[in-house]
Amino acid sequence: MKELILIVFLFFIVFTLPSQDIHFSQYNGSPLNLSPALCGMYDGDYRLNAIFRSQWQAVPVPYTTISLSAEGKYQVPKVNKTLSLGLVFNNDRAGDAIYSQNQIFLNAAYLQKLNRDSTLLLNTAFGVGYSNTAFNYNRMSFDSQFDGLQYNTSAPTNENFYRTSLHYFDMQAGLALKYLINQKVFIQYALSFFHLNNPVVTYYANTSSRIDKKVSNYLMLQYPLGQKLFILPELLLNFQGKYKEILPGTQLAYLINHLEDIYGRAGVYWRARDAVVLRIGLDYQTTFIGMSYDINTSKFVAATNSRGGFEMYIIHILKKKKNYLSKKKPCPVFM
Repeated sequence: MKELILIVFLFFIVFTLPSQDIHFSQYNGSPLNLSPALCGMYDGDYRLNAIFRSQWQAVPVPYTTISLSAEGKYQVPKVNKTLSLGLVFNNDRAGDAIYSQNQIFLNAAYLQKLNRDSTLLLNTAFGVGYSNTAFNYNRMSFDSQFDGLQYNTSAPTNENFYRTSLHYFDMQAGLALKYLINQKVFIQYALSFFHLNNPVVTYYANTSSRIDKKVSNYLMLQYPLGQKLFILPELLLNFQGKYKEILPGTQLAYLINHLEDIYGRAGVYWRARDAVVLRIGLDYQTTFIGMSYDINTSKFVAATNSRGGFEMYIIHILKKKKNYLSKKKPCPVFM
């Protein structure tokens, strides 16, 4: 009970704090982008992940995002603790000027059990990354090039960019708690901090333009509604400077085949003041596939005709074959 009170306390503290980063509607389809503290939080030895997003196909130049990640775990002998390393690569392209962002992050996590039967887990993580952002100046147009009658490409832009590409280092950290109430019920919470070093991002000769720190909260619950049906409510809260992202939703998972361990999933999510997200998915043993579509509800609906973004992800977990002596109420993470 004390541990659950701690989770709720942390959750409401960060909710009171005043997002502009790469984001996915299927946020649990890209665990290392969701939180560095989810590195190693899976049942297996290695995890591979890929996710693709295409947004606003109705506008002339759609936005596309691709993320790839890989993780591995090392079981520390005799102490029942796990060390994990995760590598994630992100590519994001947007707009007529092909504003692009390439990122690579390395996360390290330390997973330990907080009670004797390993039903309460704590994972702490830290990550460092390198980012490159750039745009194509030659594809841009400015109001000063409009002479009153027509657009003149040879007219001066009156813009003086110091650079059109820049590089910077970034840091992030987080913690995750998972409480297994029984074999079918668990609750998980992740608190994450991004851009801890407030990196400078500017295309002019100044150092005053910095990326705001981002605080992210992720909360989810799995609960059975019957022998084969489960409900999985989730909530994502992101706060970055004066911006915020609120994305609650719920999935239903149905056990299609017990012997083959096949589940089908469907759910509805809502990004506040932006979109309704429809999701479907299939879990086959240690492979998880999900697709979603955003129905745009923002003020941009006049240009998009309610067409938002399509997204698809795949996660595959690899397990080594090994002998295991069962313990009382074991947690699969430590198996």
